[in-house]
Amino acid sequence: MFRIRCFGFASGALGLMAGAIFGQPQQAPAPPAPMPQVLRNYQPVTAERLKNPEDGNWLSIRRTYNGWGYSPLDQITPANVKNLRHVWAFSTGEGKVHEAAPLVNNGVMFVSTPNDQVIALDALTGTLLWRYRRTRPKEAVVLHDTSRGVALYGDKVYYAAGEAVLVALDAKTGKEVWSTTVADSKAGYYITLAPLVADGKVMVGASGGELGIRGFVAAYDPDTGKEQWRTYTIPAPGQPGSETWPKGNQWKTGGGPVWVTGNYDPATNLAYWGTGNGGPWMGDKRPGDNLYTASTIALDVATGQIKGYFQYNPNDSWDWDEVSPPILVDYQRGQRTIKGLIDVARDGYLWFLDRGDSTTGGRIKFVEGKPYVYQNVFRSVDPETGRPDVDPARKPGTGKPAEYCPNAHGGKNWPPIAYSPQTRMIYIPANNNICGSTEGQEEVEYVPGKGYTGVRMLPGAIVPGADHFGEVQAWNVDTGQKVWTHNYAKSPNWGGMLVTGSGLVFSGGTSDRKMHAFDAKTGELLWEYPTNSGILAPPTTFTIGGKQYIAVLAGWGGDSRGMQATLNRSFPGEFPEVPEGGAIWVFALE
Repeated sequence: MFRIRCFGFASGALGLMAGAIFGQPQQAPAPPAPMPQVLRNYQPVTAERLKNPEDGNWLSIRRTYNGWGYSPLDQITPANVKNLRHVWAFSTGEGKVHEAAPLVNNGVMFVSTPNDQVIALDALTGTLLWRYRRTRPKEAVVLHDTSRGVALYGDKVYYAAGEAVLVALDAKTGKEVWSTTVADSKAGYYITLAPLVADGKVMVGASGGELGIRGFVAAYDPDTGKEQWRTYTIPAPGQPGSETWPKGNQWKTGGGPVWVTGNYDPATNLAYWGTGNGGPWMGDKRPGDNLYTASTIALDVATGQIKGYFQYNPNDSWDWDEVSPPILVDYQRGQRTIKGLIDVARDGYLWFLDRGDSTTGGRIKFVEGKPYVYQNVFRSVDPETGRPDVDPARKPGTGKPAEYCPNAHGGKNWPPIAYSPQTRMIYIPANNNICGSTEGQEEVEYVPGKGYTGVRMLPGAIVPGADHFGEVQAWNVDTGQKVWTHNYAKSPNWGGMLVTGSGLVFSGGTSDRKMHAFDAKTGELLWEYPTNSGILAPPTTFTIGGKQYIAVLAGWGGDSRGMQATLNRSFPGEFPEVPEGGAIWVFALE
């Protein structure tokens, strides 16, 4: 048995107007409905709760600051997951791509959608509690209209609107408490990520690298919205890293966008953010390494100062944004425990890094790098620095086409990996055997709010003999070796990952619209269930009244649609388009 929630809208204004026209007595407006009990019982989200969330709640997009996407809940197991049933669904009323993780605090669920909407629901029944909508200015430039979630802190919900506006909402009513403009959306700045709350600050990053922005991360006061600091990912002349850019004003349009929420280490008060492509896309237009594009940067949350970095693709020319932040995992190498960062990058390489501790000042050191999908660009990686040796034949340039694998979508795009401290494995939503080809254009003119890529996209290719494209991979973090792979023969994989204490891995990501559950140790597919659309958003899990639930937001589109089209051009009719339409799906044992 399941429930589908639909809500109509009555207009009291129409009734009052009719009464006035026909001379009938006007009725007084109805008193506001009493606040539902689940909202009256809402508990503020403290700094301590964010550091140590209760097992039954999901208070931030990856649940914990380290980015693991792991829940200790173990009621749903490999033995009984076959009995998992759909209990309710709720249509968001929006199309386009839905990528937000549903957050749950004491029975209240919060999700965000494209087109500037935040929804609060009773997590037990799917009943709408409140809905916030923001009217987007017509002149705003938002090329990727999506939202990857909200943040909770105190009695507020923090939401970053696509047009680069940070909003604080009252968690019980959905009413706007304050809003502040983060950047000028007419100039190409927009936001796709969920805010990160840490050290008493609300942090967001700017997207729009394809529009010639200068990327940044900024922090705001959670009570007032006043900016606390702003750190640009492209250094100005005289700042550290500026020597890696050409002389002149190119740094002003250098790119380095921030697409995905950072992870955080409370012990060092450092947040780790991934940065994207340079502007324009062809590296020969901007000679040098171009810090801090295509990198992980470590920011001091108190001051915003860049304390360390690791650049994956110096002088990136493939649009291999390093969209994801690394997860924080302490892993073994030989007899040594490394306070680690692990990044599964868009360039098709798995990077093991050393983040150090409070005595090392935030520096990031290379440990190991290896391909996790077919990659033909790096001939090798320097064993000391991690700098890749690039095959020049695989690097496109101005007037110089080149084919490279993986394609611009990457071996893994933004959907997050998950890590289990029980299996000591990471779980990767990968795309393999798909190659791309681009060529730089001679003229690249910067116009605020207009495209600043300077590339011509050419037909890509499939790796000869490939029999699949989407994969779920599991790697042991202590050995650095792959343990198992599940292949999707007729689909890419764009699904964010969840792993639980019972040994289950949950994800969507496939064009058949299904939610999947795997045995975390073996990779055996144990359960799947079709939804209304494809699933990109990471699943979450929570409890109410001692019962465990799984929640996920469905809604295909964006880059996943682009990859589907790429495959359908190579295999006409075999990869048909996936229906859009956002909906929240919740499952539990029957």
